[in-house]
Amino acid sequence: MNLESLYQELILQHHRHPKNRGSIETPSVEIAMKNPVCGDEITLQLAVEDGVVTAARFTGQGCSISQASASMMTQRIEGRTLEETRSLARLFTRLMHGDAEAANDRSLGDLRALTGVAKFPRRVKCALLAWNALDEAEKALDSPPTDP
Repeated sequence: MNLESLYQELILQHHRHPKNRGSIETPSVEIAMKNPVCGDEITLQLAVEDGVVTAARFTGQGCSISQASASMMTQRIEGRTLEETRSLARLFTRLMHGDAEAANDRSLGDLRALTGVAKFPRRVKCALLAWNALDEAEKALDSPPTDP
């Protein structure tokens, strides 16, 4: 079995048996996003304590790439600081834009299975949907609360 086949199988496994699919009873932040081009949807919930992601869950529907990316992302960000998640998101975005150095970065773990998506520009948005929700969640966490 070649590396590409292994990567495809890993993506399908995350799609069929996603990790961290579900809800957090009292999330620190919840962001819903939709890709209007293809209809993929994701709702990301994070529990954050002292700047550390203690839980990450998602719900939604869409193609195998969007759902596998969300599954892999939530696994990678749990237990990390918000700064670490931002750094990981930047690295993953570089991967999705074909950066060969990012493709070889072992800190991405299973996310490297999505390397081939960069060859299909229309699918890059699918892979980045959960990451865009993460970016919005981080912005919401950084914003001071407004008075009602």
